[in-house]
Amino acid sequence: MAEVQPVAITSNAPEPDTTTPVNNPEQAGPSSSKAEATPDREAVASTSAPEQSSENQKLENPEWGLKEIIWPPEPWEGRPQYRVRIVTQNANGPCSFIAICNILILRGAIRISPPDRPSASYEYLSSLVGDYLVNMALDIDLAAVFSILPKTQVGMDLNPLFTGVSSFRPAGEGGELKLFDFASIKLVHGWLVDPDSQEFAALSKTEDYDTSLDAMVAAETVTAGQKDGETLSEEDQEKVLHALLIRQWLEANPTQLTYYGLFALNDSHELKPNELLCLFRGSHLSVLYKRLDPVTQNTMLYTLVTDRVFLREPSIVWESLVDVDGQSSSFYDSFMAPSTPAGGDFAGQTAEQIARSYERREEDAAMSLDFKLARQLQIEEDRNAYEQQQRQLAEARERGDVQGGPRDGVDPRMQGRPVDDQHLQTKSNATKKQKKKDKDKGECIIM
Repeated sequence: MAEVQPVAITSNAPEPDTTTPVNNPEQAGPSSSKAEATPDREAVASTSAPEQSSENQKLENPEWGLKEIIWPPEPWEGRPQYRVRIVTQNANGPCSFIAICNILILRGAIRISPPDRPSASYEYLSSLVGDYLVNMALDIDLAAVFSILPKTQVGMDLNPLFTGVSSFRPAGEGGELKLFDFASIKLVHGWLVDPDSQEFAALSKTEDYDTSLDAMVAAETVTAGQKDGETLSEEDQEKVLHALLIRQWLEANPTQLTYYGLFALNDSHELKPNELLCLFRGSHLSVLYKRLDPVTQNTMLYTLVTDRVFLREPSIVWESLVDVDGQSSSFYDSFMAPSTPAGGDFAGQTAEQIARSYERREEDAAMSLDFKLARQLQIEEDRNAYEQQQRQLAEARERGDVQGGPRDGVDPRMQGRPVDDQHLQTKSNATKKQKKKDKDKGECIIM
């Protein structure tokens, strides 16, 4: 890589206190394989993320780990390469808000401080985003900004149109789309219907997802009210036929990305080369990078890898977007060189597969911990019951109420215990079943 000289940061970005441009790949490498947080555009020693004091604190005020990468992959448009910190996502984290933060971080619009910050909370990041919007977008409604930001914690209600990569209809009050407009972030998707497909006629009438669902419900109402032997009108027949085609198309494209849409994203003139965008796919928002290869001058699509399982995988930064289900995708490092996870168990798997494997491991670990705890409680319960019975037996012997020798019909192992204690094991099993039942009632389902 050619040596890069420091270049002044764009006027739209806040000036960092210290910048560390990258002059060669060796210098650009992460400062530590365990590095989790340094400020945006600053190089500092790696630090370990502190443990949370309790699980309740994690749920009430989650902290997202910060991961160091090099951006951009190669110098372009007069920009040198810098170390930046991206926000990683926990299970059920607000993907829309994290995607917006990461785009603003890569643009240099916001930066994280102090240098030794190991993680970031929603409160901290929302203050950075809010300050940026207030200072840089002077013509926006401030009340609207601060009313929309909190909604990103629980997800966004987005309604894509199946006819255009950047087409969305406002859902609810439409505030979600305003946030992207305020931040000058383009929201795109590839859930497009092929004009040459048999479903196009039906979907071109409904156009968007919400209206398509309404059409299917209306068709079900028509068929439910149809009497035996009754012939539907031509209008109702067309309504039912279109609903069947819509359902067929939605079921055939569960990832909310079609090959027609994938090619449209790469070929669309709406998406400029080397542009950072927000991609809607699989009910999830991620950072999409349309990279212009400096050698071939061809464009390729990549998504920023933000799953928390890759927090300590410095070589896993981007994932290619080459198919609709992620089966043929590949990982790349900060310089767009092919890469694989350092963890041997995850080698050869895609980001989606690794995330599922990680979640299963956590679930298995949680179940194992619950089993060990239940077993320990049962052992203590049995020991306490036995000691109590021994005390009662000793007291009875002192009073002369108990004679030596086994009682008729009683297991010798139960000798010296009251008759009720013969059912101790049965009660123990019942206790275990009840504990499992109570546990199942309180389990959370991660969507």
